[in-house]
Amino acid sequence: MADSFRIEHDTMGEMRVPADALYGAQTARALENFPISRLRFPRAFIRALALIKSAAARVNGAMGQVPAGKAAAIERASEEVLAGTHDEQFVVDIFQTGSGTSTNMNANEVIGRLARAHANDDVNRGQSSNDVIPSALHIAAAESVHRDLFPAMNALDASFARKAHEFAEVIKIGRTHLQDAVPMRLGQEFSGYARQVASSRKRIESALAGIYELALGGTAVGTGLNAPPGFAAAVIREIARRTELPFIEARNHFEAQAAKDAVVFLSGALRTYAVALTKIANDIRWLGSGPRCGLGELRLPAVQPGSSIMPGKVNPVIAESVLMVCAQVVGYDAAIAWSDAAGNFELNVMMPVMAYDLLESIALLAAASRNFAERLVDALEADRERAGAFVEQSLAMGTALVPEIGYEKAAALVKEAYQKGRTVREIAREKSGIPEERLNELLDPSRQSGGG
Repeated sequence: MADSFRIEHDTMGEMRVPADALYGAQTARALENFPISRLRFPRAFIRALALIKSAAARVNGAMGQVPAGKAAAIERASEEVLAGTHDEQFVVDIFQTGSGTSTNMNANEVIGRLARAHANDDVNRGQSSNDVIPSALHIAAAESVHRDLFPAMNALDASFARKAHEFAEVIKIGRTHLQDAVPMRLGQEFSGYARQVASSRKRIESALAGIYELALGGTAVGTGLNAPPGFAAAVIREIARRTELPFIEARNHFEAQAAKDAVVFLSGALRTYAVALTKIANDIRWLGSGPRCGLGELRLPAVQPGSSIMPGKVNPVIAESVLMVCAQVVGYDAAIAWSDAAGNFELNVMMPVMAYDLLESIALLAAASRNFAERLVDALEADRERAGAFVEQSLAMGTALVPEIGYEKAAALVKEAYQKGRTVREIAREKSGIPEERLNELLDPSRQSGGG
């Protein structure tokens, strides 16, 4: 058993480290200190962290801060980490030191061992956990939004837009206050859903402006101590080149490290999208309810049996999964806001959990949006006959009579139709005095619903 461990040292003394581990003493110490959860930084964050180390090595080599051969070795090792070759070596719990120092050192030790370089003096040259971790968070968030979330949102927007066109001539009853309102078109309803998704995308895009600012160069407290002039700017230019995203050095390093307001703003935009999806998913559940004893204006695709006891039952399971994702994102947003408020003086000490929650929100919304489009929205069908029957039965049809006979008389006709269980058309034909041709024109639901 003794051979399964090796002894390594840090500034606090000796530590036993698994013999085959690429990490060293500080990571092993963090493993002992934080046996909290099974949560670890996601791939997107490890990739971003490795990208910083790779870019920093290249710049350190070019500036003569690290010998050229060693800098090249660090860059090669960082690229291995970036590619995911050593993900199993990133073992530190999310619930750790609030600066993320343990994870920064985890990366420094893994890369240092691969490159035969010193974790602090070489790999971490010109850096501090206090500017590296917030920068990795911003890079990972921006890349994840562009790579995963925006394409999924575009797909869902397009799916709703196709249904808006497909359902353009389907007349249905509108509903306000969960009560019958005037007629509209199902395509109009779906055009609203498409607009909600598109508007959410624009809000998220606007929130990225603050995320593009990176804290690199501030080092410990924002003053830039131990970072040579021009180092951060050069590293960030390399990161921007590699990612093809407009990253820039933070306009104020003290704000960039002491607060994570840009993360809160982006999280708020994600929460807004989650709220929009909640409204849309619930609408579709209600419109597809039944199928015989509910609204039933939509036919939802059957993707799995819905009940272990009721044969033939089909549930709106895709929409329900979207609702659960949205609930989780709203919860993550609350944790992120609370964490930002917990910053003190020159450093926010809640960054690991903020990073985890933000990146999970992005990943969940991306996956749920794509699944919503592919497995539910694309396969929706309209029950035109049922939707049309609801329109004819609706008391709100009386609204179209107001310009002709006035509000009070129209209200009396509607009240009588309700009391007698008849349609507005039937009562108006008998009591309104409106000629049949004109009455049919007024009560034509396609006329009342406007354009397609």
